[in-house]
Amino acid sequence: MLPLRITRAKFSLLMIVAILLAACAGAPAANAPAGAANTPAAGQAAAGSGNPISIGIAVAQTSNVALLGQEEVIGAKLAEKFFNDKGGVNGTLIKLNLQDTAGDEAGAINAFQNLINADVVGIVGPTLSQQAFAADPFAEKAGVPVMAPSNTAKGIPQIGKYISRVSAPIARVAPNAVAAALKINPNIKTVAVAFAQNDAFSKSETATFQQTITGTNGLTLATVQTFQTTDTDFTTQATNILNAKPELVIISGLATDGGNLIKQLRDLGYTGLIIGGNGVNTPNVFPVCQKECEGVLIAQAYSPELDTEINKQFVAAYTADQKKTPGQLTAQAFAGVQVLVEALQAVDKKSPIKDMKLADLRTALNDELLSGMKFQTPLGEISFDPEGEINQSQFYVAQIKMDADGKTGQFVYLK
Repeated sequence: MLPLRITRAKFSLLMIVAILLAACAGAPAANAPAGAANTPAAGQAAAGSGNPISIGIAVAQTSNVALLGQEEVIGAKLAEKFFNDKGGVNGTLIKLNLQDTAGDEAGAINAFQNLINADVVGIVGPTLSQQAFAADPFAEKAGVPVMAPSNTAKGIPQIGKYISRVSAPIARVAPNAVAAALKINPNIKTVAVAFAQNDAFSKSETATFQQTITGTNGLTLATVQTFQTTDTDFTTQATNILNAKPELVIISGLATDGGNLIKQLRDLGYTGLIIGGNGVNTPNVFPVCQKECEGVLIAQAYSPELDTEINKQFVAAYTADQKKTPGQLTAQAFAGVQVLVEALQAVDKKSPIKDMKLADLRTALNDELLSGMKFQTPLGEISFDPEGEINQSQFYVAQIKMDADGKTGQFVYLK
């Protein structure tokens, strides 16, 4: 061990060198957020710097939630190309910073913290409502706008003033599927529900479905079955549902578990109508339940048949890229990026964002989103109320029609 006096001397020398290097590099602004050192103006993030404007995308690219998150990545990337081809933010390109949240709360928190400490102006994500309740408060505390692309549980915008969503609350969407089922079969009297009890959204969604069944429509709720999003064997739940002899089954889960429950129900002999919740609202469920997906009803907040110019352009871009028709999650992720870009354009016209500090730009962006500004998106015309809740008027119900191969299919929209 070196003598103490020599250690102190070396330590003092190192401190002097570090201070000199910091001075040469330029000290961060006093009010800069964590990770924003050397960005006294929007500099590395905003117009006029020569660098693209960075938008964070925090969705599930891996885990059992990846079937949902992968569609959101596609939507975000399509938006990046679409708006960059149109000049980005008044001549400055945008660039996505993608972070994988995986399928749990810890993954979402880690992804959000990485983006908060980077130079992103806002975040589109996460995939699950369960993750949003865990991760959004970190963005709220840091003053980073969050645009939820698929968080439809009750209470998401109320997390904080920086939290908004392009995903309509399930309470406004889910009842449409029950109405469609009753139109197809007016003799429905008895209903069974099953939901993923470890997922915040599924619990919120099943509450809406159960209220719609017993309160609004006066039907009999014969049985309530629970499962985990990680389950693969649903023999017990399917058997209990069959024993209840329902004319309608409603499943609130994710694409993998929900799709497997649908398949096992059909394999065991259930022939009645099935409603799938928003978690199975993706073409990626087709390979899971395969031919047994046939006839499943799903309430939708998006239709590829919507006859607007931007939706036609979005559908064309997605079809050219993926060789199939886009689903709701892709459209909502596209819209999530779109509203950030168009709000940034509006901010820049009022006050050049090249002159703004990153923290100020994030605040100005959030203020613009909540100003009542209207956006023409693939979802239709939308805006946000002062809490960040989406204002949307167009909703749909689709029924799955499987192709002859039993592995691919499409959503057929009911009139």
